[in-house]
Amino acid sequence: MSLYKPEYIHCNGEPFRIFLTDEEIQQRVNKLGQEISRDFSDKRPIFIGVLNGAYIFLSDLMRYVDIPCEVDFLKLSSYGDEKVSSGQVRELKDVDANIQGRHVILVEDIVDTGLSMKFLIDKLKRQEPASITTVTLLQKTEATQYDVKPDYVGFRIPNLFVLGYGLDYAQEGRNLAQIYILDESK
Repeated sequence: MSLYKPEYIHCNGEPFRIFLTDEEIQQRVNKLGQEISRDFSDKRPIFIGVLNGAYIFLSDLMRYVDIPCEVDFLKLSSYGDEKVSSGQVRELKDVDANIQGRHVILVEDIVDTGLSMKFLIDKLKRQEPASITTVTLLQKTEATQYDVKPDYVGFRIPNLFVLGYGLDYAQEGRNLAQIYILDESK
């Protein structure tokens, strides 16, 4: 099986070029998995992935975690088919697990304004977990408008529109093995 990782891609009529290679991503995800395994070695955390974007990241991350753990998912929408957040968070699916008294590791694909992460942390706190730890593959520190500081960050990136490795543009491009940015030179 070969991974889908072209050098350039057109998505919804716009050109994109590689920003992070699959090798760079896997090295960093491996490191995050090692750090989480070390920090949670005496706990049995539940990883909660935010659909749809975080499913590939969470899948890879779980393979690098070597402690007993569980996984669940919830689903939000704040972008629709646009390149910028609508500023409104809609909950589409809640977690199935009872997280009261549990160590929750919330897994996001990207934190830009921080709106979704703030919404989720506030929501999950009401269920009285023992702790909430946050992990994101990407963080756009320049775009952050809410007081959220992920505990684990894969890559801090400029305020660019990104695609691939679970991140989409109008539901396309999630299957790309690398992360791409809009190619303004084309």
